[in-house]
Parts: sequence; structure tokens; C-alpha cells
Amino acid sequence: MKTKTSTRNQARGTAKVVKGRTKAIAGAATNNRLLEAKGRAQEMLGRLQKQVGARQKARGN
Repeated sequence: MKTKTSTRNQARGTAKVVKGRTKAIAGAATNNRLLEAKGRAQEMLGRLQKQVGARQKARGN
């Protein structure tokens, strides 16, 4: 069964948020500012992708 683009974007966005948050926490724990910044950036991209999926769902895609 083929999944809708909106559902796929929301799921991938959630995965990016979790992965980014994990990186940010690991960076903070190890005092690695670069890893922490990369994690926060990935988390923001995940939130953006989730929003794209939500808007696609509202449009019916």
C-alpha cells in the first residue's frame, strides 16, 4: 500500500526531530558545541517537514 506524501513527510519530520534532539542533548552532555548546533538545526528541519506534511494533509495530498 502506498502512503500519502503528507503522511510520509510528517513521519520523516518526526524522526528528524527526535534524531536532532538526541544529537543536541549528546552535544550538550559532552560539551561539543558543534554537535549541539547540528542537532538543533536538524530538529528545526524536522519541525518544518512536519508542518509541510500537515499543510499537504489539509490540502488533501
